[in-house]
Amino acid sequence: ALQRQLVASVIATKGAITPLSYTPILDYTDDVFAAVEGIAGPLLADAIKIARKADRNAATDAAGDAAVKQLCGEGSAFAGREKEVKEAVRSLTKKLVRKRIVEEGVRIDGRGPRDLRPVSAEVRVLPSAHGSGLFQRGETQVMNVTTLAMPRMNQMLDTLTPITEKRYMHHYNMAPWANGETGRVGSPKRREIGHGALAERALLPVVPSQEDFAYALRLVSEVMSSNGSTSMASVCSSSLSLMDAGVPIKAPVAGIAMGLVYAEGKYTSLTDILGAEDAFGDMDFKVAGTADAVTALQLDTKIDGIPADVLAAALDQAKEARLKILDVMNAAIAAPRTEVAESAPKITSITIPLDKVGEVIGPKGKVINTIQQETGADISVDDDGVVGIVTIGAVEGWRMEDAKARILAIVDPPKAELGAVYNGRVVSITKFGAFVNILPGRDGLVHISKLGRGKRINNVEDVLTLGQEIEVRVDDIDDKGKVSLSPVGDGPEPPAGGSSSAPRESSGSSNNGGPVTVSFDDAFDSEIAGELGDLGPGGSAGGEGGDRDDRGGRGGDRRGGRDRGPRRHR
Repeated sequence: ALQRQLVASVIATKGAITPLSYTPILDYTDDVFAAVEGIAGPLLADAIKIARKADRNAATDAAGDAAVKQLCGEGSAFAGREKEVKEAVRSLTKKLVRKRIVEEGVRIDGRGPRDLRPVSAEVRVLPSAHGSGLFQRGETQVMNVTTLAMPRMNQMLDTLTPITEKRYMHHYNMAPWANGETGRVGSPKRREIGHGALAERALLPVVPSQEDFAYALRLVSEVMSSNGSTSMASVCSSSLSLMDAGVPIKAPVAGIAMGLVYAEGKYTSLTDILGAEDAFGDMDFKVAGTADAVTALQLDTKIDGIPADVLAAALDQAKEARLKILDVMNAAIAAPRTEVAESAPKITSITIPLDKVGEVIGPKGKVINTIQQETGADISVDDDGVVGIVTIGAVEGWRMEDAKARILAIVDPPKAELGAVYNGRVVSITKFGAFVNILPGRDGLVHISKLGRGKRINNVEDVLTLGQEIEVRVDDIDDKGKVSLSPVGDGPEPPAGGSSSAPRESSGSSNNGGPVTVSFDDAFDSEIAGELGDLGPGGSAGGEGGDRDDRGGRGGDRRGGRDRGPRRHR
């Protein structure tokens, strides 16, 4: 409509438009084709019967060279028209191939319309890879390699769709030498990207969900040799490679390319087309699927339309070939391996309460980083808004199990026992003592008064350092689960020249010259009183312990006698 408006506006301002006359440019004229047919016809008729691709191409090129030499030489009738002669040779080759299929029912390599080329399948061709498969159909050969990784290796997507990442990736590569040619090997082009996407979609319906198989999956198909439908060979090799890697796919998938020749009102469907049959035929119909269902389709046609019954017959013919290919693949590997390769990471996923995610990660990732360093496992934490999802991976299974046990202990920490002795590690140091980790997810306080072997110390750092191991005994566990600890035996050695005065007294208790049992609450209040002075009855623990004895202060009431409100414990 816009074009018509433009034409109308031009006519209105500049007058009528005079059409330009032109002569159509033809690839070749009839006299050129007749001359080529007389010279190259017998040679091409023999060349198209050669089954091997390289030999057939050489014979076809020789026939074309003979036609060019005789028809385009100096003083010849078609001198300077080499391009037309070459186009006529190609057109004659196409005509002979199609005529032989329609009239004789014989294809280029001697097969019938429904015949499949020899098929072979092999797995574990690369022992060090997580999974590998080699599939060959005639002169088409594709090797696929599967790599398993942690979910954080999923491909990030930045598209207009709501999908932000992809865990199953398939990449397709075809170097020039796969066609017996030389050339530059660079980044994938449009053809490679399209073939890889088709093979990826063919396998996607059978790939397990992330809940059932937590790995990120990357498959790479390398075309070793090409003579028709490398994309469908990539589907077959991908299926082999996935099963070899131990990926529990729902069913193996195979693919086949169907062709069509339409001439004289007759449709002839071809199974497993060659590259030349794709070029000279009227259809390229790729069909991939399991024994029970089709998982992917792609149809290219060169004619105006294909009747529904012809397509239905082609699908039935494709299923017949697909089942034969699946039989060969099942002979190589009938089911996915029960375990992933020894070189692959071992991965497990656990769900945790959403409010425990912060505890597992720790401040600035301290907890999770410590677990990763000590176990050698790779850990990622995520959430879906309802629960936290922790994914743990390691090449050695015992490392994965060790990390899993530590995380579960944080989520549901074991209980400390009164009077029990533990070999702990100092995780935090304060002015009034040190917090010691005695069990996964369970810390206790060693008050400063219990350190120094009966001698008074001014700083906890004088006898303890972060990360230091210390043997401690559980002295008290209050009703909130807070644990009070004391060193076992002599405890850490105080600094030289330390004071021999008695340790600080706990409120309401006397000192007999040894360490005093002080609860977490008393230790906290004692430290606050020492810093802020006597807070009075209003400064007690908000009903948690009633009124406490007055404590002498060094600095008086710095807050004007105001209630300091409820305490926050560590």
